[in-house]
Amino acid sequence: MSFDLASRLAARRAEHLYRQRPLLQSPQGPEVMVDGQRLLNFCSNDYLGLANHPEVIAAMQQGAAQWGVGGGASHLVIGHSTPHHQLEEALAEFTGRPRALLFSTGYMANLAAVTALVGQGDTVLQDRLNHASLLDAGLLSGARFSRYLHNDADSLAKRLGKAEGNTLIVTDGVFSMDGDLADLPAICRVARARGAWVMVDDAHGFGPLGATGGGVVEHFGLGPDEVPVLVGTLGKAFGTAGAFVAGSEELIETLIQFARPYIYTTSQPPAVACATLKSMELLRSEGWRREYLARLVARLREGAAQIGLSLMDSPTPIQPVLIGDSARALRLSALLRERGILVGAIRPPTVPAGSARLRITLSAAHSEAQLERLLDALAESWRQLVKEAENA
Repeated sequence: MSFDLASRLAARRAEHLYRQRPLLQSPQGPEVMVDGQRLLNFCSNDYLGLANHPEVIAAMQQGAAQWGVGGGASHLVIGHSTPHHQLEEALAEFTGRPRALLFSTGYMANLAAVTALVGQGDTVLQDRLNHASLLDAGLLSGARFSRYLHNDADSLAKRLGKAEGNTLIVTDGVFSMDGDLADLPAICRVARARGAWVMVDDAHGFGPLGATGGGVVEHFGLGPDEVPVLVGTLGKAFGTAGAFVAGSEELIETLIQFARPYIYTTSQPPAVACATLKSMELLRSEGWRREYLARLVARLREGAAQIGLSLMDSPTPIQPVLIGDSARALRLSALLRERGILVGAIRPPTVPAGSARLRITLSAAHSEAQLERLLDALAESWRQLVKEAENA
């Protein structure tokens, strides 16, 4: 008996679902070198343009000079350095919560929070379109796991009626493949009526959303009473790496004591925490980045409508062009690349069957001229795709 890996890979190719890694040969930015080709980049999550900011780079270099490169050990052994602690304090203040806990990745933060809070005899309810890390966390928790219809408070309420034990409602703040916002006010009302807790993973909301960049919870004017468990990542709008969970003193101590992904892993390099402290300072002080980004989003949506493209309902830097068929999505992505534009085709199983799309993402580092180049290329590529379909 042997694993037939070749057949599995061949089937994925035949279904136009085979994935390949583009080789980035330059720093993150609006213009990148990928596989030897200079391209305009419209698929990065560097929403505020901080990943290659000179002040953030300098902070990391200074941090490495002072604190070395490796974390050395887990936080609970001897890996919890002063920069980590300072960043946790800054994140707590930023989110308006008593404590924050630093993680090496967003995947780990989500696994840690869910599995530490619920287990056998409890219930975890999740939006059907939640990120894979949240869904995996629900499955691994051992709790009774159910998925409610996307952004549907009535569907959530029905499932809450069957909940047992401690109940945790988990949702993305901004859904990463659609770009739409969770209906947090409605979710929190339903949760309060049933005595459930709400956990929000706001990986894509921190930075672009909220009056001060505080994300979807700030956008809706909610606080710790409505959303006791708040997760954010640092590798997107913050431009660095890692993640955090913010909440009450009791929540953070519970994670430190019981969250296996926190307890049993080496801490991130302290220099990364130094860089994140600088990027957070820029995120908070340079509000023009959010304002400019919002203008770019509005212009893209206006231009796409004029072309006749079907953009999904998103007020965020994530602007998906819904195609449906995976082969057509790949073809449109290839046509754009021929014109010097990099936009990835997102296909199942990342998105539901029949909903393949191009996922355009904007950054405050993009110029208005670069956005116009994207729109021109989209118009040309879309016309060619339609013509090819007619001639097929």
